[in-house]
Amino acid sequence: MPQEMEKKPFEHGERRERGERRERGPRRERREEKEFQEKMVAINRVSKTVKGGRNMRFAVLMVIGDGKGRVGCGIGKAAEIPEAARKATEDAKKHLIKVSLKGTSIPHETVGNFGTGKVLMLPAPAGTGVIAGGPARAVLELCGVKDIRTKSYGSNNPINMVKATIEGLASLRTAEEVAKLRGKTVEELLG
Repeated sequence: MPQEMEKKPFEHGERRERGERRERGPRRERREEKEFQEKMVAINRVSKTVKGGRNMRFAVLMVIGDGKGRVGCGIGKAAEIPEAARKATEDAKKHLIKVSLKGTSIPHETVGNFGTGKVLMLPAPAGTGVIAGGPARAVLELCGVKDIRTKSYGSNNPINMVKATIEGLASLRTAEEVAKLRGKTVEELLG
């Protein structure tokens, strides 16, 4: 038997216990960590009436965020839910925003509007938690906000609420950012 054909049970004198596997292909525990967390906020069954009857599809609203101030939302539509979710995630990655945070909360009070949906966001002291309704809560948690109080007015449609929340978060500015824009120091700005 040629030497190339001989099987070596162990590499360089290492010993393995019975039942222990060698490192070969990709394993579940070795998968790389995803950059963004994803949350499916709403699934809508939509239909288009055509000559042959109704064409059913699914529209999915996804929110993605890294928990460090970046968040985005997207909508995807397909014949099957997983495909719609994938499309929505791709759409959300194209519409990411950077949010200015102050500790675990937001720097100041803000209102986000989208359509007839309106979300009021108030900073809260540490330990308050996220006090928000379903769609707004998903956005705030994935954004990395730990303490906030919110109140939604008008439309409670998940799409309007998510987009209003994101619009409100996008309008946030820290004192340092405002001072830099005005060419002043933070002390001059705050008095």
